[in-house]
Amino acid sequence: MNPELALVLLMLAVSMGLFIWGRPRMDVVALLVIIGLPLAGILSLEQSVAGFSNPAVLLIASLFVIGHGLVRTGIAYQLGDLIVKHAATSEVRLLVFLMVSVALLSSIMSSTGVVAIFIPIVLTIAKRLKISPATLLMPLSFAALIGGTLTLVATPPNLVVSAELVRNGLQGFGFFSFTPIGLLLLALGIIYMLLVRRWLGGNKQANQDTTRNSLSELADAYGLTDRERRLLVLPHSPVANRPLDELALRQQYGINVIAIERPRKFRRVLELATRHSQIRAGDTLLVDLASPAIALAGAYQELGLEQRPLPISYYRIHAPQMGLAEVALPPESTLPGKTIQELGFRSRYRLNVVGLRRQGKALPGLLVDEPLKAADTLLVAGSWENINKLYGQSRDFMLFNLPAEIDEVAPARDRAPFALLSLGVMVALMVSGLVPNLMAVLIGCLLMGLFGCISMDSAYKAIH
Repeated sequence: MNPELALVLLMLAVSMGLFIWGRPRMDVVALLVIIGLPLAGILSLEQSVAGFSNPAVLLIASLFVIGHGLVRTGIAYQLGDLIVKHAATSEVRLLVFLMVSVALLSSIMSSTGVVAIFIPIVLTIAKRLKISPATLLMPLSFAALIGGTLTLVATPPNLVVSAELVRNGLQGFGFFSFTPIGLLLLALGIIYMLLVRRWLGGNKQANQDTTRNSLSELADAYGLTDRERRLLVLPHSPVANRPLDELALRQQYGINVIAIERPRKFRRVLELATRHSQIRAGDTLLVDLASPAIALAGAYQELGLEQRPLPISYYRIHAPQMGLAEVALPPESTLPGKTIQELGFRSRYRLNVVGLRRQGKALPGLLVDEPLKAADTLLVAGSWENINKLYGQSRDFMLFNLPAEIDEVAPARDRAPFALLSLGVMVALMVSGLVPNLMAVLIGCLLMGLFGCISMDSAYKAIH
């Protein structure tokens, strides 16, 4: 028995054992075998994926999985925020920044991969800015193709021509030999797209979900906008190192703490407030005031708090992590007559009641002692996970209006560093040429799954 046959039999035995055990899933085991056979030198990659007819189909499908992993971990939305931030409100700056970013990335990796990664980012940007996706998708495609003219490794034909020159005793191309021509083509491509963008659907807004309100619309409907504040806990504040339920800020001062921005080494993390949340010096409290006049009454000074800038609603800033939802009282509800304090939403469901609407009008002031009436509508704030848990929780209320931003929720946000690592490994393998592009992408997909950035069900959904 030769070593190759022994290795094949071993892989077959291990695969059968994993199939019987049921962990990992059978499709994951099959993918491991597809990657393992070429890496072991038993088959070529083309032979290993011959059952898929065309390797390009598998490559594109795998790149969609990589892109979906970036969406599930929130990286796509963060990149979209970064691009929008640099572009401000200018569609011209947005198009230029997008094309330059895509072209530079395409200069070191597969243009197909870059497009697959940027498609969800571009769709997110178009939705947020309410512009037609076609205005950005066509420039995305052009920039990815132009990126192939920027470096030697950007596209296979560059390498083929350079290798042929060397084979005939001539000097091959350097890494940046194509760059001057590529930069000129990129500049001309950007100018062209700026001129023709009006015919790419730029005068049409992206289709919006008119059946659902946005977070901003919900906040305005309940009068939250004027009541939102960011308050810094000063070093010698009397509220520092004490739990929220002990402070009784809502009852005594009309200050309802929704969430806490807590500094870490290189970033600030968001923690949703509960009755047991411990306040620390240096924290920034996201609060809902019973009345905007509270700050004038000296409460901030008494509590050792300092107001910080809040350019837009903090619900919009932290939309991927927390949100708002409307809760209605059905006719058979037993809650009418009870106060919001008696409902215990924060302790039972880890959600804050921040608004109450009666007969279509939002009630002002401190609502904790307000008796509920039939057909009242409550506005609750908290994490999307806890909001979704309200489905079917009780016959006394029903969750009926979720804002459009719930589509941008990143269920695997804590896996974002691992998603970046997986993407980095894939790009490094592509650039180095150690393995074929298809192998690099498949390894990236496996790493995404191993680190919990994607599930197999979400991977199939991304492809479909």
